[in-house]
Amino acid sequence: MANKDKQVDQLRQELNQKLEGLARRKEETEKMHAKQVSLLENISGLSAEEAKKQMVESLKDEARTAAMAHIKDAQEEAKLTANKEAKRIVIQTIQRVATEHAIENSVSVFHIDNDDVKGRVIGREGRNIRTLEELTGVEIIVDDTPGAIILSCFDAVRREVARLALHQLVKDGRIHPARIEEIVAKTKKHLEEEIMEVGKRTCIDLGIHGLHNELIRMVGRMKYRSSYGQNLLQHSREVANLSAIMAAELGLNPKVAKRAGLLHDIGKVPDEEPELPHALLGMKLAEKFGEKPDVCNAIGAHHDEIEMTTLLSPIVQACDAISGARPGARREAVEAYIQRLKDLESLAMSYGGVTKAFAIQAGRELRVMVESEKITDQQSDELSMSIADRIMNEMTYPGQVKITVIREKRSVAVAK
Repeated sequence: MANKDKQVDQLRQELNQKLEGLARRKEETEKMHAKQVSLLENISGLSAEEAKKQMVESLKDEARTAAMAHIKDAQEEAKLTANKEAKRIVIQTIQRVATEHAIENSVSVFHIDNDDVKGRVIGREGRNIRTLEELTGVEIIVDDTPGAIILSCFDAVRREVARLALHQLVKDGRIHPARIEEIVAKTKKHLEEEIMEVGKRTCIDLGIHGLHNELIRMVGRMKYRSSYGQNLLQHSREVANLSAIMAAELGLNPKVAKRAGLLHDIGKVPDEEPELPHALLGMKLAEKFGEKPDVCNAIGAHHDEIEMTTLLSPIVQACDAISGARPGARREAVEAYIQRLKDLESLAMSYGGVTKAFAIQAGRELRVMVESEKITDQQSDELSMSIADRIMNEMTYPGQVKITVIREKRSVAVAK
């Protein structure tokens, strides 16, 4: 019995020694692991938590890429198997609401002597017409209409650039992408000069002197803008003349009234259009370019967005209403239609890497040009889907809108 107790004690001691040894090895292993982790952190320059985050982000990117591939496959399969007739969605709401005015304000007809010109305008595999559309942002419709090519765009300046460039190309006879780029660039410069000339001529006709050159340019741009279907330059000239007559009847300065009447809508024509109402934007522009306070107040207050502080302000407001309210002068639907197209382009331009955006086909298609250095092919797919989602969630539109993202790489070198 004593021997058994002795053996048990001996076994217990041996077991305790083994347990102590295991504990020491565990402690040494943990120290070694911590040392290895510390060494790896020093080598990589990242903490363990940062490394985990990077791994998670990497896995997210992989999952996103795989998901995009599956989505694209599903879309392609749907395109192949869906009933063709089901794709035809009726989207003629805009045309039915304001057909006459939409045509008048968004289409120009380019007349040609010979229908053979149409083939040269289109070019091999459509390269000429595609280049012209991308450079000008205008949809060019070449159909069976004899002796005519139709230019369609809500922006009259773009349409005029396309019309003048097309005229020069057809007259010259050399129509190819490089020549088209050259002619479009020259045409834009020429049109800017013409806009200045229109502005100067308008000021001379109305007897207005001392306007800043930038304000003269904005007056010239009014020729290519419309306000609810009414030509903006014609409207501003009417308001200027009406204001001068009314001011003279009331014993006020007719020249200052005429100046305020001409400039009251300049907030509608700047190159960039911020969120400010056009009256307030016009007032800020007038202040910036040195107009007198009573003129600035008349511009800013003609829609009651600021308080009227001079007798000139209610005169300009009344004359604006007289010019716009006469029968047939305006159509609300056209302005809403044009604003929708501008909103489409602005939405696309809000993304990084986007260089140009053009709403064409009466807002049924949005073409987005991106920088090849900043946007990859995969990101182009993601961009088109993201824009489509935002249009669905943020905008009201008839039918459907097709988003086309165009990514093009150009390499240019000069031999001297």
